Amino acid sequence: MAETMKVACIQMNSGADIRKNLDVAADLIREAASKGAEFILTPEITDQVVSNRAEKLDKTYTQEDHPGVAAFADMAKELSVHLLIGSMVVKVTADKVANRSFLFAPDGKLKATYDKIHLYDVDLPTGESHRESKLIVGGDRAVVAPVNGDFTLGMSICYDVRFAHLFRDLAKAGANILSIPAAFTVTTGKAHWETLLRARAIETGSYVLAAAQSGNHDGARNTYGHSMIIGPWGEVLADAGQGVNIIYADIESQAVTKARNAIPCLQHDREYGKP
Repeated sequence: MAETMKVACIQMNSGADIRKNLDVAADLIREAASKGAEFILTPEITDQVVSNRAEKLDKTYTQEDHPGVAAFADMAKELSVHLLIGSMVVKVTADKVANRSFLFAPDGKLKATYDKIHLYDVDLPTGESHRESKLIVGGDRAVVAPVNGDFTLGMSICYDVRFAHLFRDLAKAGANILSIPAAFTVTTGKAHWETLLRARAIETGSYVLAAAQSGNHDGARNTYGHSMIIGPWGEVLADAGQGVNIIYADIESQAVTKARNAIPCLQHDREYGKP
């Protein structure tokens, strides 16, 4: 069983053109694989960033018809890597979509999917507003999946990072890697992004792999970037800064064991009365 693994988080600047975004992602995935990455992750909404809801719905495919699903499956098989597409938007009803993460195995099979549970409905102090629930159907199940040897992945997407109980449940279900693909706003990214990622790693004694979007997306929005790989003791192993980029790290399952043995908080839950 593999105890070490080289991982890569790809930082993108996706726009409204799905085919272009898929091509850019493919080139970056190939680059990461050429440098020895065995597990490669892309950001939330890898396939499209569109602000107009009607336009987004018009551009969206079902999972069966989405060109990215077949293309990334073929790529995972060709490169013989585990490939997590942080998320793509897929149509689930006539007027609703899911924000869905896809994990492909090195044989090209779709190993797991995860639909973003917590939806970003907020009014920021800057006046910026987001209402994901107007278009997106939230998921209703947590997902873990084996990745490579000693590594098991717990899946999440972006705003989920603010809900610590989800990651605790993933770790208790066997996850020692947590994926947090994102398209964080600049405002909340500057204030909270690194702190939240490090907190989720520390609380669970897990690696956090957070591939992010960065920059201005065809005028639709601005995202913070700073894709990160965090160690199970909370240390930042890699930070992509801003712009299109790839970051790498060699991760070790024994580092998770060491962190969890030092502070075994996953074993210390107690029932208590609610206030």
